[in-house]
Amino acid sequence: MKLAVVGGGSTYTPELIDGFARLRDTLPLTELVLVDPAAERLELVGGLARRIFAKLDHDGEVVTTSDLDAGVEGADAVLLQLRVGGQAAREQDETWPLECGCVGQETTGAGGLAKALRTVPVVLDIAERIRRANPDAWIIDFTNPVGIVTRALLQAGHKAVGLCNVAIGFQRKFAGLLGVTPSEVHLDHVGLNHLTWERAVRLGGPEGEDVLPRLLAAHGDAIAGDLRLPRAVLDRLGVVPSYYLRYFYAHDEVVRELGTKPSRAAEVAAMERELLAMYGDPALDEKPALLARRGGAFYSEAAVDLAASLLGGGGSPYQVVNAYNNGTLPFLPDDAVIETQAAVGPHGATPLPVAPVDPLYAGLVANVTAYEDLALEAALRGGRDRVFKALLAHPLVGQYAYADGLTDRLIAHNREHLAWA
Repeated sequence: MKLAVVGGGSTYTPELIDGFARLRDTLPLTELVLVDPAAERLELVGGLARRIFAKLDHDGEVVTTSDLDAGVEGADAVLLQLRVGGQAAREQDETWPLECGCVGQETTGAGGLAKALRTVPVVLDIAERIRRANPDAWIIDFTNPVGIVTRALLQAGHKAVGLCNVAIGFQRKFAGLLGVTPSEVHLDHVGLNHLTWERAVRLGGPEGEDVLPRLLAAHGDAIAGDLRLPRAVLDRLGVVPSYYLRYFYAHDEVVRELGTKPSRAAEVAAMERELLAMYGDPALDEKPALLARRGGAFYSEAAVDLAASLLGGGGSPYQVVNAYNNGTLPFLPDDAVIETQAAVGPHGATPLPVAPVDPLYAGLVANVTAYEDLALEAALRGGRDRVFKALLAHPLVGQYAYADGLTDRLIAHNREHLAWA
């Protein structure tokens, strides 16, 4: 079994490698290809990957290449984890929106739109080359904004499923608090990528006992602390929102905070320099502890589980993924991409039926879905007016003066990545 990782030179990659090595019985790889245009960085990551495989007695071959077409040739699945423009572009996404009093974040709001505009055309080009190399290959998209990118892939007819680590993070957290194994925890996870709520936490499967009220009663302070939201918000809602909901529920507070500290991009860039120095040490043969601060907790386990299921192996029958709505949420179009529990197998991902969604959440989901429609249109067709309309539709922007100013800033900071600008 051959799997390729586009963006394999990422400092994230050793987390993925560790999962592939530990979980080889679930996903028996014979060849893993790391593809990245940054050859020097790729060799550092590739060297560590080979040492991790050797230490954990994985006999699969780790190949590194800057040749995309060669790297994906014959791959059974391709995982996308690229960042167009690198951390420098992320730094811009997180700063210029603050000039207009809006949240600066790389996956939502104005910064998230900028990332989508840079990313969608590149991903679609990569996907076409994957299709030429192997039309049966699955594409697993971990590239943000996952919902918009996955929708672009699906609309272009690719065999694609979107993946995020938010749900598996909650699953592992709740399992630890409950003293059970993660496989016993089934989440009623509903919404869009980076806009989700845990409405129930069931033991044993989709029909199991809902223990969320018990979790909130016993551990509400700790859960709220992780989300940086008041405990009272969780108690009043009776659900656990994704930590990305803080950008919506405490927008002004977040904007004030972001204006008083270095950007997350600056923190990550400094961390990456340290990590790459570590990766160059020939004695290092495991993922360093520092990597946990880089983000992406449990990403490798989620990726292995999804790839194994799609390729007919031993993955879990139910997983939280990004897939076409197809009537699951009746207030959204069928071709909206939602994030929810799905039955996953060689056929792809089919969302499980969900209970009706409270208007408190459905309204925001519908609003952001409308924004995503406009964002994808802007990414595919370009134009200042399309960018403006997408920004005006986003609930984190929503005022014409803000949308106008943000449009000018977005184009100015991303001109080199926008073919139409």
